[in-house]
Amino acid sequence: MSSTVVEESPKIKAKQEFAKEWVVIVWNDPVNLMSYVTFVFQKLFGYTKEKATALMLDVHHKGKAVVSHGTKEKAELDVFQLHEYGLWATMKQN
Repeated sequence: MSSTVVEESPKIKAKQEFAKEWVVIVWNDPVNLMSYVTFVFQKLFGYTKEKATALMLDVHHKGKAVVSHGTKEKAELDVFQLHEYGLWATMKQN
């Protein structure tokens, strides 16, 4: 019995990496009020007050929350906008 190892081409690997989703994470900080964080989530992402509050409580109690996801470019824009509002946000490939 023989086995064949098939290696992916660099083009396929690049396409797979590009297609991966990115997530935006907001981290807890000692500066911003919970009501302000809720407001920012509503303003930037159009979340309902209930969803924005739930995400804010995750940030407060768990130390972080994933607040958006999408392409790398969308994640970069979301992080930039969150920084403009004074929130601590990062992004990572999922």
